[in-house]
Amino acid sequence: QVQLVESGGGLVQPGGSMTLSCTASGVTLDYYGIGWVRQVPGKERENIACISSSGGTKNYGDSVRGRFTISRDKAKNTVYLQMNNLNPEDTAVYYCASLRVYLSDYEAARGCPDEYDYWGQGAQVTVSS
Repeated sequence: QVQLVESGGGLVQPGGSMTLSCTASGVTLDYYGIGWVRQVPGKERENIACISSSGGTKNYGDSVRGRFTISRDKAKNTVYLQMNNLNPEDTAVYYCASLRVYLSDYEAARGCPDEYDYWGQGAQVTVSS
C-alpha cells in the first residue's frame, strides 16, 4: 500500500519560514516525479512546485517562485518544501503528490503535471499574526 505522509505544517507568522516534509512508504520515490499542490476551501487547487525524477529540474507556480524550494532526499525517500517569506495568502492545505512514471527534466521544465497518481493526506499551513 502506497502512502505519502506530510509533516511540518502549522501556524507561522507573516514573513516567517516553514518546511514541509513528505515521506513515502510502499513505494520508492526515486524514479517518479514529485510535486506539491495546495488548496484553499472554495478555491481551485493550485499546483505550486514539482521536481523531476533526476532532481535536476524544478518548476514553480508564479505565486511561490523565488520564495519556495522543492527538494528530494532519495536516501530518505522524502521530499521537502522549504517555504520562506510566507504571507497570509499562502494559508492552505498542502499536499505532496507523486507520479507513477518518470518525469524527465524536459517535461518538468515545461510545467508541473496536471494530475498525480499518489497523494498525501495534506498538511494545514496557516500564516497569521
